[in-house]
Amino acid sequence: MALANDKQGTQVLKSALSTTMRAIAGDSELEIAFTSDRTILNGKNIRLANISHLPNKKEIAIARGQCDAIAMRLAAHDAKIHAKNAPIDADARATFDALEQARVEVFGAMRMVGMRDNLSQMLEEKYSKAGFDKITNLDDAPLSEALSLMLREKFGNISIPKSGETITELWRKKIEKKCQQSLEELGNNIENQQDFAKSTKQLLLDLELISNAEFDAENEYDEDEGEQDYNDQPSDNNQQQEEQMDGEGQESSSDEQQEEGDGEQGGEIESEFSPSDEDITSDGEISTGDDSLETDGAKLSNQPKYKIFTTEFDEIVSATELCPSEELEQLRALLDKQLETLAGTVARLANKLQRRLMAQQNRSWNYDLEEGVLDSARLTRIIIDPMQPLSFKAESDMDFRDTIVTLLIDNSGSMRGRPISIAAICADILARTLERCSVKTEILGFTTRAWKGGKSREAWLEANRPANPGRVNDIRHIIYKGAEEPYRHARKNLGLMMREGLLKENIDGEALSWAQKRLMARPENRRILVVISDGAPVDDSTQSVNSPNYLEAHLREVIKEIETNSPIQLIAIGIGHDVTRYYQHAITLQDAEELGGALTDELADLFEEKPKTGVRSRRYG
Repeated sequence: MALANDKQGTQVLKSALSTTMRAIAGDSELEIAFTSDRTILNGKNIRLANISHLPNKKEIAIARGQCDAIAMRLAAHDAKIHAKNAPIDADARATFDALEQARVEVFGAMRMVGMRDNLSQMLEEKYSKAGFDKITNLDDAPLSEALSLMLREKFGNISIPKSGETITELWRKKIEKKCQQSLEELGNNIENQQDFAKSTKQLLLDLELISNAEFDAENEYDEDEGEQDYNDQPSDNNQQQEEQMDGEGQESSSDEQQEEGDGEQGGEIESEFSPSDEDITSDGEISTGDDSLETDGAKLSNQPKYKIFTTEFDEIVSATELCPSEELEQLRALLDKQLETLAGTVARLANKLQRRLMAQQNRSWNYDLEEGVLDSARLTRIIIDPMQPLSFKAESDMDFRDTIVTLLIDNSGSMRGRPISIAAICADILARTLERCSVKTEILGFTTRAWKGGKSREAWLEANRPANPGRVNDIRHIIYKGAEEPYRHARKNLGLMMREGLLKENIDGEALSWAQKRLMARPENRRILVVISDGAPVDDSTQSVNSPNYLEAHLREVIKEIETNSPIQLIAIGIGHDVTRYYQHAITLQDAEELGGALTDELADLFEEKPKTGVRSRRYG
């Protein structure tokens, strides 16, 4: 039956995809929703790209491939084994992560033939969007992706997508020459994560991505414990998945989904499956929700003092300095186009916020003044006694208006797509609405100037790599709108967030310190700082040469300083990532679409006469 043209087809497909994912993962309690623009995995909560009404067969296969990849990660991946074996170096870690994701996909393809084509279509979409088909030289080709594609092809019979052929061929001869034996060994250990991790480290050693000393140190890990951890969970899942999905069951499910129709794949699935850590990822788009790895106060107290290797290449710039005016206009037009589809929602949010704020402005007047506004209620005095002077009145100054709001937006790569668009739209709503209410607003952004360290890392390398150098990347702090700048002047600046290549890595602690200093220099009595982010701070360059939670420890230190020792009211909004473990006053959104309503409600609450105190952590969605 062809359901692509049936209005009910989308819901049938969603149900089929959800059921298949739960069966493969061996977990009937998975919460699956098609509400995001990209794939987000957070514990048992999964958000998938929304489904269109008239999908074609290719789109169906892509959506199924994304679901299969997530389901296999849940079924056959152990986060603790992964974390214990993962190397420290950023390049080695990227390769280690990519090969582990390839392993679980191969694991699935070996048992469920219908999964192969789905994964191949998903990979084609992924690499095409990443522009890998345009790469022409080895320096630009990521080794981690080439290796993972070769592994899928060799042992899972998952064909290399056309968009990934170039990077694979650029690396193939070098890989086969240096590590043919260790590559073969990977194939022998597909079903055992601990043994696979050992083989992966041998391959990294052959490729000179890790040293002999690091290889030997990593192999001190208790293999028996690792194997037990692995077998305790995935083996049960694998048995259950084989019982439920073997042979006819998998093919039947595939056939039903192929006929039913699917949705917009449109997601950025590549980032979910190459995390630098299972709980604190390199891009913030995936989290296992495992609280056992959360850094506590005792651990933080042992952290070295936060350092910066060099500030020579850091910059604080306005949006107009980063982009020509003509391009800013074009980017703003792109943002406006997205606003068109949300016109009704935007108007409702703006009006709702304005009503709530204006309702708190209880008008208060001083009477019997010698100047001001003529008090018509007291004109009868003149009639009774013409010698009485005219009476004037004046509105009292309102504490409400003595307020400044700073919106600090994470401009990291993981915000790419719908999240950054929603953040820009919300910034637009706030700037317009608060200006109507005579509340000053500034909009700031933070990212880095380069991936993997930039000139700061080059300087560190030239200095013979001193130990524990602190932050080794070039930070970029962006001023989209100053507090005194009218909205109409800064309007086009918000379009900069749509610019390709702007979003890189995020060092949250320093960004919060910067925003705090700007707020403390303001004359307003009430200062509110709203942080919009989608994960923990991540900078591969800094994390590879310091302790693993170096940036996280600094972020916690800065947050504690703001929340306990400053008059600033701090609120954080996490998109697809739980930030309540960092901030006292925090919101977790599973979908970026919820940002506008949540931000409106929370900001209105903060304008109460007496700011709320204590822990207020809340989840939306």
